[in-house]
Amino acid sequence: MSTPSVTYHSLAGKVVVVTGGAGGIGAATVEHFALQGCTVVFLDIDVTAAQKTIERVVALFEKVPESRRSCLTAPKFYECDVTDLPGIQRIVDHILQQWPVVHILVNNAAAPGKVARIETAKVTPEDWEYNINANLRHIFFFTKAFLPSMKAAGGGSIVNLGSITWRISAADTPVYGACKAAIMGLTRTHSKEFGPYNIRVNSVMPGAIATERQRAEVLTSEYRAYVMRNQSLQRDLEPSEVANIIVFLASDQASGVTGSSYVVDGGWTSDP
Repeated sequence: MSTPSVTYHSLAGKVVVVTGGAGGIGAATVEHFALQGCTVVFLDIDVTAAQKTIERVVALFEKVPESRRSCLTAPKFYECDVTDLPGIQRIVDHILQQWPVVHILVNNAAAPGKVARIETAKVTPEDWEYNINANLRHIFFFTKAFLPSMKAAGGGSIVNLGSITWRISAADTPVYGACKAAIMGLTRTHSKEFGPYNIRVNSVMPGAIATERQRAEVLTSEYRAYVMRNQSLQRDLEPSEVANIIVFLASDQASGVTGSSYVVDGGWTSDP
């Protein structure tokens, strides 16, 4: 993963919570915030991948000028199954005991691609329940749980991770697509609801991002050819390119931006 080339001084010392932060876009986001001088707390179900992310971030600190290095801290990790609502509340309570003010929440966690790709005829009630819980429900409840802290702090930033899946009408992901479309609606509603408290809520909609999981499970030569037929940019998009937008939206440089959805898809979709 590439390191961020822009330093947002407004982020230094901020407490950031990232769900699904052990791999892919989430890991790139953890990395970028940590290099901005934030205290980063990330959650994931994959303990092994999380430890590798921490090790990679700490190794990157050695490349930072020594004058800044003392301001950087290793990310903190909590194992979390985002489909477990009581478990979510326990972890949030513990985080707020350690860091009473959370300034930034990145709702990134989602079901693995293989689980999400189920055509309508094969979707069982159990599949529906799992996908809704893994891709949508936790975003609402993490936001609700951290809201009092942000109100008390006089403001905050929430970034929800959506997807262009529903915009390109991907035929084999009806439940996943419904969840990602709902995230845009939730983002807009929460931006209105939380605006009076100076809490900004935005979403980022990635396209085909070449994460390790995507490369292993989805990006076959046939699928890559399909992507390139649709993208304007004729190259793979990297997780860091999405993380750059997330970090920007969390910074004071985006202080007037809320209720918006930023698309990072290499030009795949062109409609607003």
